[in-house]
Amino acid sequence: MKILIIGGTGTVGKTIVNYFSKEHDVIVASRSSKEYPIDISSSESIKQLVQKVGLCDAIICAAGEAKWGQFKNLTEEDYYIGIKSKLMGQVNLVQIAQNYLSQNGSITLTTGILADDPVVQTTSAAMVNGGIHSFVKAAALELENGNRLNVVSSGVVENAYKKYQSYFPGHTPIPMQKMLRGYIRSVEGKGNGQIIRIYE
Repeated sequence: MKILIIGGTGTVGKTIVNYFSKEHDVIVASRSSKEYPIDISSSESIKQLVQKVGLCDAIICAAGEAKWGQFKNLTEEDYYIGIKSKLMGQVNLVQIAQNYLSQNGSITLTTGILADDPVVQTTSAAMVNGGIHSFVKAAALELENGNRLNVVSSGVVENAYKKYQSYFPGHTPIPMQKMLRGYIRSVEGKGNGQIIRIYE
């Protein structure tokens, strides 16, 4: 398969790239890439990338950001960081990239446990993650050509747990290989409209 992985240089993205590149033709895109740059908060940037890459069998997005901060201090502009990047960035990716999928292709998005089990200072991130879950379930009903859309929602992965441990007291860090299985299931399976939760 020809697989485009957006955010393939990040903590989660590197693990995804390492697995799929063993047997598939993988293209890695990120904000820092010179060959395949992308800013998912820009629909024009998304268009330029998919036009350059061309037809794909699978697209995985492990990119997007949202503002963390105390609810009482969040501004409207703070919310728009997550709305424009992680939420609308992934929505626009699906809207645009559906036209660059092979028949029976797939798109896999990324959220996280905050959609279902938020912690303090994550109001904005929890909001956009929950929005993506609802979007995936609805949009998947209307994809054409046998194409599929899923989202992987993981707990805090082991490689990032030390950095975020103070925010997630008592949470079980998710082994990277367990997190990876969610993406394998989405790309290599037949599920559509699924929220693939990996929380413990």
